[in-house]
Amino acid sequence: MRRLRVLIVDDSVVMRRMISDMVQSDPALEVAGIAHHGYIALAKVAQVSPDIITLDLDMPEMDGLETLSRLRAEYPDLPVLIVSALTERGTQLTLDALAMGASDYVTKPSSVLPNPASVAEVREELLGKIKSLGAAHLSRSSGRSRRETSASDENTHSRVEIVVIGVSTGGPNALMQLLPAIPADFPVPLVVVQHMPPLFTRFLAERLEKVCSLAVKEASHGDKLEPGTIWIAPGDYHLEMERPDHQVIVRLNQGPLENSCRPAVDPTFRSAVECFGSRVLGVVMTGMGHDGLQGARCIYDGGGQILAQDEKSSVVWGMPRFVVEEGLVDEVLPLERLAAGIRQRVAAGRPVFGESRAEAKT
Repeated sequence: MRRLRVLIVDDSVVMRRMISDMVQSDPALEVAGIAHHGYIALAKVAQVSPDIITLDLDMPEMDGLETLSRLRAEYPDLPVLIVSALTERGTQLTLDALAMGASDYVTKPSSVLPNPASVAEVREELLGKIKSLGAAHLSRSSGRSRRETSASDENTHSRVEIVVIGVSTGGPNALMQLLPAIPADFPVPLVVVQHMPPLFTRFLAERLEKVCSLAVKEASHGDKLEPGTIWIAPGDYHLEMERPDHQVIVRLNQGPLENSCRPAVDPTFRSAVECFGSRVLGVVMTGMGHDGLQGARCIYDGGGQILAQDEKSSVVWGMPRFVVEEGLVDEVLPLERLAAGIRQRVAAGRPVFGESRAEAKT
């Protein structure tokens, strides 16, 4: 199999060298070209035919957002991985870029002279995402894609008392399409675990709040889960829940990383089953890795239901693929049909939110 070709776009000599060295250190990758601003990047795409682009956002001549806009117009399917600073401005620009069609992002080391551990962490994340996005692009280009599956009749009328969603790479755009399609009278809470660091999750919740009929909130420790709100797990915290009486309470913790993530999908899925038994609807969406697999198995074993996003509409079909291949999924749907699938399953069971855990298992 040929190596994935990477075009590196960054105005910083230090960052260009750092990213180039990281790419060249992996035998599955090669540097196709280097550009220090957008005009050069656009010219080089035609010259070097990259499989993926890493793109800085804060550049002279032509900044990253304008470069991305032109790339999407000319090369709509070419993966673009944003490499940005973990600052308030950098976070906002990155979310803008994701909304414009960037595939994913990696945050730069936090200082001009980063420590070796920080560089190693960035290297692992950067190379993993380059290879995952590049492989997904080549798979789509070759025409290989799994079809969606229809719902089985077994669980379509099971009562649903909570919807828990796990998502990673490609998630912000997918959530921007999915969640506004959930109506204001949706009768159960929705909890979303999106793999993102602190600050990103707060800004994501604020952006979703502007386009959703339901309230959207970055979850806080001790929040009461109630209908009418979408809860986003905060960066660097696992979101779990417990039912001390007739209320369901959010419990945040900074326990060990699971699947190299915090927040991770698995602990949220597991705790949903502990609180709601068979009345959990889990949704596994676009993302790399296998976070959500063990949690989905808990939902399945507990008698709950699971939907998965299909390969064609996923930026990376990693997380959904694992649960599909394990036979844990009730239905595989394209992104544009996921909201309808969720609404149908919730409406079918005429949910009564707030019953005791014992009642929920009956």
